[in-house]
Amino acid sequence: MKKTKLLALIFLIVGFSSCAVIRQGEVGVKRTFGKYADKTYTEGLKIFNPFTTAMIKIPVQTENLEVGLSLPSKEGLNIQAEISILYNVISKDAPALLRTVGREYERNVILPVFRSAIADVTSRFYAKDMHTGQRGNIEKEIQSQMTTLLDGKGIIIEAVLIKSIQLPRNLARAIEEKLEAEQQALRMEFVLQEERREAERKRIEAEGIRDAQNIIAEGLDPQVLQFKSIEAFMQLAKSPNTKIVISDGDMPVLLTGEEGGK
Repeated sequence: MKKTKLLALIFLIVGFSSCAVIRQGEVGVKRTFGKYADKTYTEGLKIFNPFTTAMIKIPVQTENLEVGLSLPSKEGLNIQAEISILYNVISKDAPALLRTVGREYERNVILPVFRSAIADVTSRFYAKDMHTGQRGNIEKEIQSQMTTLLDGKGIIIEAVLIKSIQLPRNLARAIEEKLEAEQQALRMEFVLQEERREAERKRIEAEGIRDAQNIIAEGLDPQVLQFKSIEAFMQLAKSPNTKIVISDGDMPVLLTGEEGGK
């Protein structure tokens, strides 16, 4: 009875040890007598001989490798930075990656390639560029260089993200002062543009008034004035009020009855 239970326990242990569960986001590669198979296994329960074979699991989803290091700049400064490397392993290339690089591919390949690429790229930029809009260009250049160096390794570099930059204190203050000066200059330029527009508006308005006055002056010759005066007196003559008209022969002057009384 005891032997039967012991045998059942042994078979149970062997049964469990001969099974592997491959989860979503990873693949399995069988290693038999130290040799990796070319086939990859996707999610599900997989059975193998535990005495001769092991199932090696490799994640193929997007991985985030975070690195803190000092970046060299063009002027020779060292900039402290936190950087994320987003990468994934190509499923079909997992066996070749295990054979040529091993399971420690982050330490053996990705990090050395990353350090080489970032040193080459950032040394071509000034420290201030890493703190401004040039950061995106630096990230893309590092990603492109890493992709070239890792070609054929079965690893895809999705993105390189510079999350934080710590500039030397004096340089950071100098950049802030420069940005403040640029903002002040932009504000002053806006004010000057407003003043120029207002001056132009007033000039156009003055020209319009001058032109209108010139047109009126050109049209008011003595004959027109005399004609308009006669028209006005003809209208006033129709009024029943007492009127006194005094004329020097050219322009009559009208006095009403009340003004005459005074």
